[in-house]
Amino acid sequence: MKALIALEDGTIFEGESFTGKGEAVGEMVFNTSMSGYQEILTDPSYTGQIVTMTYPLIGNYGVNSEDMESTAIHPEAFLVKEYNAVPSNFRSERTLAEFLQQYGVLGVEGFDTRALVRHIRTVGALKAIVSTEDLDRQSLVKRANEWGGLLGQDMVRKVTCDQPYGWADNLPVTGTNFSTVQAGLDNPLKVVAIDCGVKFNQLRIMTEKGCQVQVVPAATDAATILAMKPDGVFLSNGPGDPAGIPGVVETVQGLLGKTPIFGICLGHQILGLAYGGSTYKLKFGHRGGNQPVKDLTTGHVEITSQNHGFNVDLDSLDKEAIELTHINLNDGSIEGMRHRLYPAFSVQYHPEHAPGPHDSLYLFDRFVAMMRSER
Repeated sequence: MKALIALEDGTIFEGESFTGKGEAVGEMVFNTSMSGYQEILTDPSYTGQIVTMTYPLIGNYGVNSEDMESTAIHPEAFLVKEYNAVPSNFRSERTLAEFLQQYGVLGVEGFDTRALVRHIRTVGALKAIVSTEDLDRQSLVKRANEWGGLLGQDMVRKVTCDQPYGWADNLPVTGTNFSTVQAGLDNPLKVVAIDCGVKFNQLRIMTEKGCQVQVVPAATDAATILAMKPDGVFLSNGPGDPAGIPGVVETVQGLLGKTPIFGICLGHQILGLAYGGSTYKLKFGHRGGNQPVKDLTTGHVEITSQNHGFNVDLDSLDKEAIELTHINLNDGSIEGMRHRLYPAFSVQYHPEHAPGPHDSLYLFDRFVAMMRSER
């Protein structure tokens, strides 16, 4: 089935749908990972975006129930060079097409993904529309331009949980104020995770490190969190513009100095705003499992998994209060920081991998050590 991909600047690509008819509008971005498409699709940070994979063959190993990073698919559409409809893997339970169809997400193949990615790298991320229903090129370009975009939009409200829940036996469990207990934990550290679009592997890893995790909606205020008497607060990843999320920055400001805080990705950006800094939109973002980052506190270089289109402006931060801890070796952008007075630190990337390299798992150990020292 014919599908057209139209960008706001008038660029058009023609492909074929491998999921049936459909239409989607969003910000066109690309991911450079060679595998991990299921984890990418179930990452809430992709809400409002159309994802193009740079690796040319996708679908090889199918989809399984164990590799879910949330309960749904979040990109508006999924674009690949070539879809493999016959997966070969002992863990495969169904095809990628069946997975996309279950959640009503359009999948398109058979066009020059390399040309699309090179165009985005040149001009920056663009608003786009993908359709099998409207094949009028002028109409599609017009409709892409009419979409509101991500700047200033609160995308977190679309992905945050409705009610608090715990994490036990590798599953979300309904419960509040640490009423669910993970079996086998001895004197666990109590962590409140503010859900801006949390990935399940973050919860898995903290549990493995001896933490009892309570996930709360992004709108939860500081007083409610502090009343739970946590040993630490975790700020998750999430989609969209950090400046467009109401209330979360004020919540974090109310937590600073009162409990250890660890933020990743959007959580890192929210901490930057809470410190009094500002954020800006990157030209085309960092998305993939091969981003080189240097830890300035150790001198070590790690290959990281990333997914973000916004960043903290280093020049906007008070250097006497905030220390730069990590930098991106491709473009020099800030990748990590910590507060000099309060027990709070953050990174722009995804130390929980899923997908991606495991180089950055040590950051969860730093968080655990910080909580124990402040206990």
